[in-house]
Amino acid sequence: MSFLNEMFPEAAEAFGQTRNSIFKDGFLDLKTKELIAIASSALMRCQFCVDVYSQRAVAAGATKEDIAEAVSVAMFIAASSQIEWTKVYGEKIYDRIFEKDKEKEDYSCCCGD
Repeated sequence: MSFLNEMFPEAAEAFGQTRNSIFKDGFLDLKTKELIAIASSALMRCQFCVDVYSQRAVAAGATKEDIAEAVSVAMFIAASSQIEWTKVYGEKIYDRIFEKDKEKEDYSCCCGD
């Protein structure tokens, strides 16, 4: 965050204060919050964040198994979201695509395919 520290020190300080107010024992313990951060980081595809939060989780008492399970939850959410996103506009897109009785429609997507 050196760029943010340099350009907007007040924003950087506020960001740090926000982190400090969240990442402490509360309704959830610190280890659980760090594991949530690992899973969230994996979903956001932030390798740096995964590294940092994994180190912090270990410092908070997490095991390799805890971290692997957190990542597996993220993996499941990512995989299931790829199935469930197809239920847009009140119908399952695969049912629409493979419906035999409809006339052939133009299924061009926004990227030109």
